[in-house]
Amino acid sequence: MSILVNKDTKILVQGLTGKTGTFHTEQALAYYGTQMVGGIHPKKGGETWTGSKGESLPIYATVAEAKEKTGADASVIYVPPAGAADAIIEAIEAEIPFITCITEGIPVMDMVRVKARLDRSNSRLLGPNCPGIMTPEECKIGIMPGSIFRKGSVGIVSRSGTLTYEAVFQTSNEGLGQTTAVGIGGDPVKGTEFIDILEMFLADEATQSIIMIGEIGGAAEEEAAQFLIDEAKKGRKKPMAGFIAGRTAPKGRTMGHAGAVVSGGKGDAESKISAMEAAGIKVSPSPARLGKTLVEVLKG
Repeated sequence: MSILVNKDTKILVQGLTGKTGTFHTEQALAYYGTQMVGGIHPKKGGETWTGSKGESLPIYATVAEAKEKTGADASVIYVPPAGAADAIIEAIEAEIPFITCITEGIPVMDMVRVKARLDRSNSRLLGPNCPGIMTPEECKIGIMPGSIFRKGSVGIVSRSGTLTYEAVFQTSNEGLGQTTAVGIGGDPVKGTEFIDILEMFLADEATQSIIMIGEIGGAAEEEAAQFLIDEAKKGRKKPMAGFIAGRTAPKGRTMGHAGAVVSGGKGDAESKISAMEAAGIKVSPSPARLGKTLVEVLKG
């Protein structure tokens, strides 16, 4: 099993005809036949996109039309920041069940508008400013490198894009592999949080252990830790390892992106590490030891 995406997921690409959309769509099509079924461009409906190796996809003028014609149940967004919020809202209004937005730099107020619309819908948004999601040997949505993935038993959820890849690489090298890897993104306003993904991993029989990678700023890690404590009381618990990025960052600074702000004595690495440890997560001393830390947990 896996969470959110599998070999049957049918994906639309919003922003297909741009350089970034083209490159990553070619990569997805080459990855175990990920089902990319069409692209969206309001001025190019009826045309055909052609990749560098002769791949082709139909282009539709709207997401609603594309969904009707293809039966798509997911979309991925590579639209530049100025238009990305409208692209997300268009996918929501077309009732796409699962939307992934890779775009970095979307204004916070734009995302506040998106979140309000999202909360009144049945769609799920992953991101923005995230690397996407991958289920090994089945489906690739976003920018994660498929070559480092191996089908296995570890569920990975991370705010950090780079450390998502690191956790995948290490669990592959340790012979554990992954069920699904999910990059939720580091922006302060986003569609999916740690708790959402952790709940899915706890319910997924194939996911036997979990890696959770957080960052300084906000309270999402502490909230996730409390969720895990509450679930453990109900008998739902799995072996976990974790890491907090930015643990050496000075307080009061923004580190890398808008979601990583430490202020008012909250959001610092120490409070997050303490909360994670209290929830039974073995926190790795460095990102380079994530895989070995999880192996240690599994060996008891």
